[in-house]
Amino acid sequence: MTEPATIGAAAPVCRARRTRVKLCGLSTAQDVDFAVALGADAIGLVFYPPSPRCVSIELAAALARRVPAFVTVVGLFVNADDALFEQVLDAVPLGMVQFHGDETPQRCAALAGRAGLRWMRALRVGPDTRPADLVESSVNYACATGLLLDTLVAGYGGGGKVFDWSLIPADIARQAVLSGGLNAQNVTDAIHRVRPYAVDVSSGIEVPGAKGVKDHARMAAFVDAVRAADVAAAAMDAR
Repeated sequence: MTEPATIGAAAPVCRARRTRVKLCGLSTAQDVDFAVALGADAIGLVFYPPSPRCVSIELAAALARRVPAFVTVVGLFVNADDALFEQVLDAVPLGMVQFHGDETPQRCAALAGRAGLRWMRALRVGPDTRPADLVESSVNYACATGLLLDTLVAGYGGGGKVFDWSLIPADIARQAVLSGGLNAQNVTDAIHRVRPYAVDVSSGIEVPGAKGVKDHARMAAFVDAVRAADVAAAAMDAR
C-alpha cells in the first residue's frame, strides 16, 4: 500500500544571511537621500563637536525627517553631557543611540533609558587589546542592543585605520557591528573573515583628504561590495 502524502510538510528553508550596513557621518540632504536609495539599514549622525562630521541639532533634525520607515537614524555621542544629550533628543527623531566615548555601562543605560531608545556601545580595539578584553566588555555592556568594534585612534574614531580582526572572538563577531578603516576594497575580506552582523563606514566613503565630505561613488561601491560578499558567503556555506 502506498503511504499517504504528508499534508503540510515542507522542506526547511535556508535563508542567506545579510550583512546590515550603517553609513555614518552623513551631513547633507543629498548624502542621506543617496544612502536611503542604496538600501542602507542605518545612517549615523555625529553629535561630537570636535569631529569634522559633527552636525548641528537643527540640521540633524532636518536630515532625520528625510529618512523613511525601516531605516534607523543613529545618533553618535562622545562623552556628552546631559544638556547636549537632552537637546538632541528633544529635537531629533533618533531610532538608536551610539556611545562612542568613555561612557560606563551605567551612564549609557541611564541616558538611553531616559530617552526610551535602544543603544549601542563602541569598543575601541588597539594593539594591546586581547580577545579576553572584548569578552569582558561584552559582559559589562550586556544590556546594550549591540557592540560596535572600532580601531583605537586619537579622536574617538573616524581615523580610517583597520585593527586586527583575528582578535574578535567568534561569538562576539556574529553579533557585532564591525567598523574601523573599512572601505569598498577591504569590506569583502572583512565579511568573509569576521562574519559580523553589520558593518559601519565613515571615512572609507569620503573624498580623499576631505574629512566629512561623502563621495557618492564610494558609498555605492561600498554597499555593492557588501552585497557581493554576502552572495559569495552564501555560496560557500551551501557547499
